[in-house]
Amino acid sequence: MRKPLIAGNWKMNMTNSETSEMLKDLLSMELSKNVEKIIFPPYTSIDRAVNILKSSDIQVGAQNLSEFEEGAYTGEVSAKMLIDLEVAYVIVGHSERRTIFAEDNKKINDKVKRALKEGLKVVLCLGEPQEVRDADEQESFVKKQLQKSLEDVQIDYTKLVVAYEPIWAIGTGNTCNPKDAEAMCKFIRQSLEELADKDTADNIRILYGGSVKPDNIKEIMDRENIDGVLVGGASLKSEDFGRIINFEVEK
Repeated sequence: MRKPLIAGNWKMNMTNSETSEMLKDLLSMELSKNVEKIIFPPYTSIDRAVNILKSSDIQVGAQNLSEFEEGAYTGEVSAKMLIDLEVAYVIVGHSERRTIFAEDNKKINDKVKRALKEGLKVVLCLGEPQEVRDADEQESFVKKQLQKSLEDVQIDYTKLVVAYEPIWAIGTGNTCNPKDAEAMCKFIRQSLEELADKDTADNIRILYGGSVKPDNIKEIMDRENIDGVLVGGASLKSEDFGRIINFEVEK
């Protein structure tokens, strides 16, 4: 049974003081124990978040990492630095890294390998732009991302989560139709079976991301192959994020 995973990606938002306020508000709520919960704050707020959340069941992840172990790489953050901060997960291959910062599948693959080697769990992001969806080529596009990003990687469902985030739905307010999201997540699971085996593919959690809100979370989570969500803007507000975490009891 795949445990639901609700993750919040704060992107380049939230100062240390804002992090403290938001998380203290979140912890004042009664949150579901039936879902795994992770927040991905900016690097500058990781230590603050870990300290605030240490007595809770909310984990802390990082939004990115360097593919290099250490050395003269100004501005980069290594896996070892994240582990020393008690980070559990790291996002690799988010569409904003792929598009804005030109990270290709080879770099993503190197980052996945580095994270796993150092003991971090990986949330690997995949997703197509609007023009690919319009051409009905989303499956071949996403499958290539998956294959290249996991090339020569020993796939372990306890250490890997996949997030399907159609680029055209991220931060636009345009949520992918839940039926279409389910179809792609099912396709990703089938593609994972080709890369590993059926048992591994059946146990890997696949998330959906893209304009997830409290009012659409239930419909998204109702799908067989969607095991959770990677939330952007709605994870910045404690009330919204709390409602998403508590999707099972939302009216």
